[in-house]
Amino acid sequence: MKNYILKSLIFLLVVSCSSSDVNSDNNQGTQNNSPWLIPINEVRDGGPGKDGIPSIDSPNFTNASEVNFLNDNDFVIGIVKNNEAKAYPHIVMDWHEITNDAIGSDFFTLNYCPLTGTAFAWESIANGNRSTFGVSGLLYNANLILYDRNTDSNWSQLQLECVNGQLIGNKPTLLNVVETNWKTWKSLYPNTKVLNTQTGFSRTYGTSPYGDYAVNNNRFIFTPSIINNALPNKDRVYCIIDEDKSKVYQFSDFTNGKVIKDSFNGKDYLIVGNENIINAFELTAEYQNTTFEYELNESEGSIFKDDSGNTWSIFGKVVSGSQTGNSLQNPKSVVSYWFAIAAFYPNPEIYAMP
Repeated sequence: MKNYILKSLIFLLVVSCSSSDVNSDNNQGTQNNSPWLIPINEVRDGGPGKDGIPSIDSPNFTNASEVNFLNDNDFVIGIVKNNEAKAYPHIVMDWHEITNDAIGSDFFTLNYCPLTGTAFAWESIANGNRSTFGVSGLLYNANLILYDRNTDSNWSQLQLECVNGQLIGNKPTLLNVVETNWKTWKSLYPNTKVLNTQTGFSRTYGTSPYGDYAVNNNRFIFTPSIINNALPNKDRVYCIIDEDKSKVYQFSDFTNGKVIKDSFNGKDYLIVGNENIINAFELTAEYQNTTFEYELNESEGSIFKDDSGNTWSIFGKVVSGSQTGNSLQNPKSVVSYWFAIAAFYPNPEIYAMP
């Protein structure tokens, strides 16, 4: 046990003590001779170096009924594709940040930045071909920069764009994910598969490499360029992103479950969830006059219903009713620490309950 704790402290010390910029002699794998779409003087060397935080390229999974390494309150990142559900626990992703995975023949990269609390899944494509992604070792506004192994280009996770290298300006094709606690996810998707701790690496899964970082509002390892005091720095918020604008929704506003119709940047949205899980959908003309209501039905995996008797999943798909199989389109969205949204998408709107 003492050795595990010591390893965690050493990892944290390495990350904490490195705050050099991209031109540092310790930097590995950067493309300093290529232009950047972000200020190069704000790109930081995270410490462990390129692939020093190893991606999981051969993930192993455990059936939900056999999971014994998660507590109900442990966060997971969930995805459903081709009727298959998978969950990626924070306690594993904290140490690896990237899992290159597939459901059927659909390959994707599940990436999570523990310093900004942000998770995305996107198609594993770079330069038109299947690729895998790795941890570049670089950060921008405390956020993960990935690199693709086809071209060695650098991708800003929260900016959702390739910011340096051959593919500069390219944007990933996103897959919808939700972030919630293990209790909520397994109740909605009891047949889910769960990324387990058999990663091929020796890590103290369950002990954060960043100590109290996630709950300490005043602690930064890398300070972002913008600090917005409208909300506490580490408040977890749900955020819709539209071009360079953003709007955030606080989990406390969804206590006991709510369905909200809202407008942002000229578009209409439906935002659904409770204090543990939130997702949003674009309201097309077909559904503008539809009345939606929160109603959790764990047995069928639905979380809201409409006035035509259809029930819908948290991913916006009709699971029962006359429109079974229909779905709503998801906007770009993410669960994030407040400070990160304010840094990447300055002056975010904050939804206020009427």
